[in-house]
Amino acid sequence: MLQTPHQSLARLTEFIETRFHIRHREQLPGIIELCRKVEQVHAGHPDMPVDLADVLQRMRGELEMHMKKEELMLFPMIRFGNGGDFGHPIAVMRSDHDDHSGDISIIESKTCGFQPPIDACRTWRTLYRELNTFVDDLKTHIWLENDVLFPAFQSA
Repeated sequence: MLQTPHQSLARLTEFIETRFHIRHREQLPGIIELCRKVEQVHAGHPDMPVDLADVLQRMRGELEMHMKKEELMLFPMIRFGNGGDFGHPIAVMRSDHDDHSGDISIIESKTCGFQPPIDACRTWRTLYRELNTFVDDLKTHIWLENDVLFPAFQSA
């Protein structure tokens, strides 16, 4: 059965929630815990990414608020096609995405592109591997919304 563009977009919102929102909520608590452990054990190491756990904790709160706005406001508008004005909610989401992208840059910088130092312990290496996966997921999430979902609701 052929889907209408509206049905396809509604399904995309469901995919974003089940693939990315759930995954981010699963990923971040463990990553933050690993980061705090590494920061504590290796506090004096010259390559230790200082305050990375604080950046991640702040980001977790901001990302949670962002995902709630999508789940409670924007995605239901898309799914139920209430014909509302999508301009403002999408502008807010794009602004949040810009903030998340800034956080990604900070994370990449603090971790030297997720390259642990030569003498890094297993926990430190695991932290960078999991952080890299999280960042890749978040970049894909942002791309799907900014470049696939949102353009369908913005006037040319």
